[in-house]
Amino acid sequence: MKSEHIGSDFDDFLKQDGLLAECEAGALKRVVAWQIEREMKRRKMSRAKLASRMKTTPAALNSLFAPDHSSVTLQLLEQAALALGRKLKVELA
Repeated sequence: MKSEHIGSDFDDFLKQDGLLAECEAGALKRVVAWQIEREMKRRKMSRAKLASRMKTTPAALNSLFAPDHSSVTLQLLEQAALALGRKLKVELA
């Protein structure tokens, strides 16, 4: 019995269906959101306080932490990082 998927991996499957970039973007966003939440806990900072420091609304900040919302701007991520006294680093690998 011969299968066309022998030797392929999940990335190949996602690429074939045109979903790889979307999945990777979602995963990267969740990692950055987790890092921001970790830093907020370390500094004992609430989401409302972070939003205030970012000069934005808590509702706008919620998109950063929404697991089903992978489309956030670099500007929002940079504002969050700066409000926490950190820098956002983006690079191609």
